[in-house]
Amino acid sequence: MRLIRFIATASAAALIACPAIALAQAADTPPSPPPAAAPTTPALPSIPKITGGADIYDTLKAAGEFTILLKAVDQAGLAPVLQKYPNLTFFAPTDAAFNSLPSDVVTKLMANNDTSANQLQQILKYHLINAQVDNSKIKGAKGPVQTVEGTPVMIDGSNPDDLQVSKADIIQEVRTANGGVINVVDKVLIPTDSPYYATLGASASSDQPSGAPAS
Repeated sequence: MRLIRFIATASAAALIACPAIALAQAADTPPSPPPAAAPTTPALPSIPKITGGADIYDTLKAAGEFTILLKAVDQAGLAPVLQKYPNLTFFAPTDAAFNSLPSDVVTKLMANNDTSANQLQQILKYHLINAQVDNSKIKGAKGPVQTVEGTPVMIDGSNPDDLQVSKADIIQEVRTANGGVINVVDKVLIPTDSPYYATLGASASSDQPSGAPAS
């Protein structure tokens, strides 16, 4: 009888001790590290929705996000081109893109003299293509496209979520009534033959265009 009571008492003690042992073991086990967060793609800059107007110039003017660009276009005498000719593509830098340039560069480009006017017109023509180059043509393509300035830009549509032209992000596309295409960009593009390329454009356009133009 005493043996039976001893066994029963020992069994009860073991049941009480087991949870305590389990808790002690759990306390000695280091917690598992949290799962690594999935990599995220940096969000592209955003601007208010732009509604396509009659032509490229009027569309940019109505948007209110391109005041510096339009001042440059007016000063360079290119406004009639953007208004009159259909089926053009214009890579349009926002005010934020111009404000990211050194202030002395913008001041020199906007100076009212022949040298500055020629340099400003050269840069603006580098943003202009005499053809429709919309997102459907850029996606999946990579290569040079000839500009009105004469130096090709390099488009890169290998990442459909981040279309680029000469290392600038294309953050929005707008179509105009006369067949124009506005590709809003977050940087001012600088052609390699511009005197400003060495200081402004070399790092952004390190891969030089080569080969046949993309179509």
